Amino acid sequence: MDDANGTIFTDFILMGFTSFSRFHTLLFTVLLSIYSITLAGNVAIILVTWLDPHLYKPMYFFLGNLSFLDICYTSSTVPKMLETILSEKKTISYTGCVIQLYTFFSFVGTECVLLAAMSYDRYVAICKPLLYHSIMKHTVCFGLASFSWLSGFMNSVLHTTLVFRLPFCSSNKVNYFFCDIPPLLSLACSDTSLNKMMLLIIGVFIAWTPFLCIIVSYVFIISSILKMRSGSGSRKAFSTCASHLTVVILFYGSCIFNYLQTFASGTLDKDHLLSAFYSFVTPMLNPVIYTLKNQEVKLALKKAFFSKGLFSQ
Repeated sequence: MDDANGTIFTDFILMGFTSFSRFHTLLFTVLLSIYSITLAGNVAIILVTWLDPHLYKPMYFFLGNLSFLDICYTSSTVPKMLETILSEKKTISYTGCVIQLYTFFSFVGTECVLLAAMSYDRYVAICKPLLYHSIMKHTVCFGLASFSWLSGFMNSVLHTTLVFRLPFCSSNKVNYFFCDIPPLLSLACSDTSLNKMMLLIIGVFIAWTPFLCIIVSYVFIISSILKMRSGSGSRKAFSTCASHLTVVILFYGSCIFNYLQTFASGTLDKDHLLSAFYSFVTPMLNPVIYTLKNQEVKLALKKAFFSKGLFSQ
C-alpha cells in the first residue's frame, strides 16, 4: 500500500541471516547457547548480590543492575533472532519493529550511563576511601541507577520517533539481524540527515560524556593505585577495577565501532558479525568477567551454589 511519500508496510523482513541459510541449525544452536549462558550467568549474579549480605555494597548494587540490564538487553532481540533463523518468512511486524528498536536502544543508552556510574563508585572507593560510605549512600546509588535507566529510555524515545516518522520506500528488507537505526535509515526515501545529526549530538551526552567520565575516573584511579605503598593493597584495588574496565572496553569498543563507521564510511553497510558483537556476546561475557576477576563474587557463588549442595552429589 502506497501513500504520497512512500510505501506503508505492515511488516519488515530481517535479512541478516539469509547469507547463512545453509548453517541455520548451527547458528540457532550457537545463538541459543549464548542466550542461555547469558541468562544463567546474569541471573546467578543477581541472586548472589541480592542474597549474600557480604555483597550489600554499592559496587554490587550496580553490578546487579548491570546483570538485569544485560538480561533485558539480549531479550529484546535474541528471541526474535532465534525465530527468524528457523522461519522461512523472517518477518517482524511494523509495531514489533518499533518496540524492538525502542527497547534495544533504551538498554544501550542505559548501559552507557550505568558504566559511568560504576566507574564513579570505583573512583570514590579508591581515591577517597575514608569518605566512601558518606558519599555512596543508598539514596545516591539509587539516584545514579535511576538516572541511568531514565536517560536510556528518554534517549530512545527521541531516536525511535525520528526513525519511524520517515516514509519508507519500496523495500521492506532490513539488512540486519534486528531492527536497528542504521539499517532502517537505509530504507527511508526522504532525507535522513536529521537522524544522523541527532545520533551524533545526543550521542555526545548519552555515550561520549559517560565514556569521558570513565576515562577521567580511571586516570585518577590508576594514579592513586601507583601511589600505594602496599603491594597487596594496590593489587586488591586494581582487581576491583579490572573487571569493570574490561567490560567498558568490550562494550564501548564494539558499540563505537558499530555506529561511527556509518558516518566514517558514508554508507550504512556494516560487517554484521562484528557489529552484532556488543548486541549479544558482551552481555554473555559480563558475568564471566566479573566472576573471574572478583574474589568476593567467586566466594559468594561458591557459597550459594556449592556449599548448600545445589551442585554437590
